[in-house]
Amino acid sequence: MDNVTGASDTSASVEGLDLTRLGEMLRERRGKLSLRQAAAEAGVSFSTFTRVEAGAQPDLTSFTLLCAWLGVSPGQFFAPVTERQVAPIDEAIAHLAADPRLAPDAASKIADVLRNMYDVLAKAPAQQQVVACHLRAASVLRPGVPHRLNSLLGEMHEKLAARVAGGEL
Repeated sequence: MDNVTGASDTSASVEGLDLTRLGEMLRERRGKLSLRQAAAEAGVSFSTFTRVEAGAQPDLTSFTLLCAWLGVSPGQFFAPVTERQVAPIDEAIAHLAADPRLAPDAASKIADVLRNMYDVLAKAPAQQQVVACHLRAASVLRPGVPHRLNSLLGEMHEKLAARVAGGEL
């Protein structure tokens, strides 16, 4: 899908495969070699080499042969995939559902118990302390000064965080 026009451009990308870049690299690597010579060196047919160089999608075997001929990893032609974060409880429940020793209704009952226990016992992740200060002279300061400094630094942090969240900083 072309982000500007909204039209589909199958020659540039099929399921995240950058066919345009593959074709460019094949032309660059081929240089002054004829298409037949390059195809023979790469181990693919003349017609396959010609089509892929023009932006067509190769089959898996041809793709790996062409990548080997180019001396590059096949992975570089794929767009990065965003992976979905799976909560630990969902992962545990998925394992239960896949266990062949459990009937589906038994796995569902265990999953319900686990989810209820998790909801009751799980705590929100603790916020990491952003402001930290090491006072080498803390042992020689008057009593209570390190504690007051800690309070002041904490207040400063909260105010700065609020300004950052408000877009002021």
